[in-house]
Amino acid sequence: MARYIFITGGVVSSLGKGLASAALGALLQARGFSVRLRKLDPYLNVDPGTMSPFEHGEVFVTDDGAETDLDLGHYERFTGVAARKTDSVSSGRIYSNVLEKERRGDYLGKTIQVIPHVTNEIKDFLAVGEDEVDFMLCEIGGTVGDIEGLPFFEAIRQFSQDRPRGQCIFMHLTLLPWLAASGELKTKPTQHSVKELRSIGLQPDILVCRSEHPIPDKEREKIGLFCNVRADAVIAAYDLKSIYEAPLAYHREGLDQAVLDAFQISPAPRPDLSVWEDVSDRLVHTDGEVNIAIVGKYTQLEDAYKSIKEALTHGGMANRIKVNVEWVDAEVFDHEDAAPHLEGYHAILVPGGFGERGTEGKIKAAQFARERKIPYLGICLGMQMAVIEAARNLAGLTTAGSEEFDHEAGKKRFEPVVYHLKEWVQGNHAVQRKVDDDKGGTMRLGAYTAALAEGSKVAEVYGTTQIEERHRHRYEVDIKYREKLEACGLQFSGMSPDGRLPEIVEVKDHPWFIGVQFHPELKSKPFDPHPLFRDFVRAAKEVSRLV
Repeated sequence: MARYIFITGGVVSSLGKGLASAALGALLQARGFSVRLRKLDPYLNVDPGTMSPFEHGEVFVTDDGAETDLDLGHYERFTGVAARKTDSVSSGRIYSNVLEKERRGDYLGKTIQVIPHVTNEIKDFLAVGEDEVDFMLCEIGGTVGDIEGLPFFEAIRQFSQDRPRGQCIFMHLTLLPWLAASGELKTKPTQHSVKELRSIGLQPDILVCRSEHPIPDKEREKIGLFCNVRADAVIAAYDLKSIYEAPLAYHREGLDQAVLDAFQISPAPRPDLSVWEDVSDRLVHTDGEVNIAIVGKYTQLEDAYKSIKEALTHGGMANRIKVNVEWVDAEVFDHEDAAPHLEGYHAILVPGGFGERGTEGKIKAAQFARERKIPYLGICLGMQMAVIEAARNLAGLTTAGSEEFDHEAGKKRFEPVVYHLKEWVQGNHAVQRKVDDDKGGTMRLGAYTAALAEGSKVAEVYGTTQIEERHRHRYEVDIKYREKLEACGLQFSGMSPDGRLPEIVEVKDHPWFIGVQFHPELKSKPFDPHPLFRDFVRAAKEVSRLV
């Protein structure tokens, strides 16, 4: 049965908890333990996929088709453990499950209350798969004291009481602000945060304190005294140049040892940190740099493209190259020449997105990359825009466009080379969708297999002709235009196993121009960069050396 580590947050950034959870998971793995990480989010959205990227950042997709919080991306990148549907739950999902059970009569006419029915539902979620791993790390989203989080805090309090003594511990992240005027660290926010936590029955065993400056022993002792925590369990979390320094940094501060001490695991296996030492070495010791433009529509919030940025970093590590990412708003050149905005970049990446806004700029970016022989990677909508560009400028279909844009405008304006996907095969059955279906959870989601053409660029990049990648889309390139587009040099080099859905396109007479319908960034890791990103950065590196 797994040991549980519950991770809560005080006044600390959302990345703080997610990063600490992921780094701790990596450290426990380095000591030979198996781990699984989970996220409990207090927001009411049943499906994070319905949330705007401006509201919540990236939506991370699992192999089994769950749309989840971006923190699960950190969990996968640091531990290599593929997340599942059962690793993420929101208040909305919990309440939805409770109401469904009430409608079925599962509660036999009882009055439904937060305690015990909602808290029991949360506890059932926590217990899923607990026999599979040594440690279960459960991050509770939000900040202690948030009204939305109270059922989750009560549930983990009950859960820890239900389990044998010593099977659950609590880790709390707080902020130690530095007051420049007086030149001191202030511990009061941490004291009050812990006081709030203790008022609802939770006593932290470990404190992780975010700080810009070193924490003196005197301050650690003061925090330990007032927060009822051992001084050696007060762990400093300093600002880092890269998130991938976190496992080594937390190990130096003794986080993994504090966890083992809290569980009274002694003697404990020594950690093998060679993987993270190699990652750190590749980050620090680089041989040049490349400038890559991400031409997107959510560029005001970088977290909207979190996995893409990290995957580019991983590609840089594989090539020992520093990748400078520049965010370019596609709307800026919707109605003007793209060249002044894209000159000087060694590669161009056009990511996914929804809606017509900014798409003309993305089409121009694809045209610029194709005509100037600049490496281009189009992801999801980025692939569709590359196909539309080729249809307009190579195949003579001047009105080529997407049904998505016509649906949004409420009138027909384009010849739909991209159409609304109404049916596809998932496993052994067909899935059907209509344009007016609910938005949440109705896309083509999760891992699907694709067959790659022999001798194609992507087959060379992957080193195989069969791959499995994660999808998140409801519009698809129409296969009926394949013959006309291939005659113009746009090869359909990856297809679904039944040959009906285009998965990858590439330009034949181009050094590196690939569009993919799936999201390869979701499977990239610092110690195992995704092949597409590794080769994309390599191509950018070659361009940089030619300039």
